[in-house]
Amino acid sequence: MSSFCIRSTPFGPVAMLWSVYVDQPKIFRILLSKPGVSAKHQLSKLFPNSAASSCSEINVITDDIDAFLSGEDTKFSLEMIRIDLCSAFQRRVLLAEYGIPRGAFSTYQRIATHLGSPKGARSVGNALATNPFPIIIPCHRAIRSDRSLGGYQGGQDMKRILLEMEGIDFDDAGRAAIEDFFFCI
Repeated sequence: MSSFCIRSTPFGPVAMLWSVYVDQPKIFRILLSKPGVSAKHQLSKLFPNSAASSCSEINVITDDIDAFLSGEDTKFSLEMIRIDLCSAFQRRVLLAEYGIPRGAFSTYQRIATHLGSPKGARSVGNALATNPFPIIIPCHRAIRSDRSLGGYQGGQDMKRILLEMEGIDFDDAGRAAIEDFFFCI
């Protein structure tokens, strides 16, 4: 049986779903509120049989997520997530994205090229769009090649605010105002 905990954040509720796996609590999904749909609503629709519960290990992660969403420089460990539930390709994309440090960003195309799939920008975008661990794996750090935002599970406003909290500026057209990308091509 899966458990969940919900935390109020500056971006609305965030729901974290977890279960015990190999005698340890492990997160298998994080739901962000997005415009028009709260994480609580998504939770009740997608995981109606889950039960509200937490433990000290999960509380640490929820505290870290809350701190991150409040602007603190927080680095997450991957030890508490079930990344093994993702496809092999999605794992590669998520691990590449996880490697992008705070204050940096890359493009879907650069990530695809870095992974050896120079024509795979759309596939990278799809893998990030279905990232089960947003925030822990900071998929907001991937943007389009034209420096526009692209999509984000929490909405474009949240993506832009997260990037701005990390020091990324935007021009009047809403494009990232710097040219330095993570992952050289």
